[in-house]
Amino acid sequence: MKERLREVAIELFERKGFKETSVQEIVEAIGATKGAFYYYYKSKEELLCDICVSYLDDLLRQQACIVQDLEKSCTEKLRAIVHMVICNIRTRKKSARIFFREMRHLADDHLEEIRAKRRLFRKRYEQLVREGIARGEFKPSLHAEMITFGLLGITNWSYYWFRPDGGISEEELTDIFVDFILHGIKAPRAGESGRNEAEPGNSGGQTE
Repeated sequence: MKERLREVAIELFERKGFKETSVQEIVEAIGATKGAFYYYYKSKEELLCDICVSYLDDLLRQQACIVQDLEKSCTEKLRAIVHMVICNIRTRKKSARIFFREMRHLADDHLEEIRAKRRLFRKRYEQLVREGIARGEFKPSLHAEMITFGLLGITNWSYYWFRPDGGISEEELTDIFVDFILHGIKAPRAGESGRNEAEPGNSGGQTE
């Protein structure tokens, strides 16, 4: 029942908005009573928090699998995280939109748990950048913290415009983003290849 309440709430919150959706609408959608709702959740806000935490926990689990992979270089891990976030647009798009759009309705006690999980995701990303710098895969002049915020900004807002069933596939968008992250948009000068030697597939890149 709890899982069903969450699924229906995701549908309604994404379509109508958190404030515009009532507890009565949620329980009517699954043929339950308000008593059943309040057995699992103290309030509609607690349900919203549950949706946001569930979404973040899933991202953190996937991220942990990537960064702990001893077979991948830092550059390969960066690409894998970008790809993971883009793939979640297809698998968790509604939850993502609720997270980014409706989180402002949560009180501080709920927000603190979410902020802690967001910090963990960001810190793992930042540590990956620092490790890549230390291994010589990324430029030593990079400001790891600012680069991390930039990486998050590039991928996070894709939820609002990317359509996985459109003209660009998830793999293609990943390649576009990673190429932009590693090489920027400036055309290479004569004699330059335009590819970073640390990019996967180049013999000059370091691997773990």
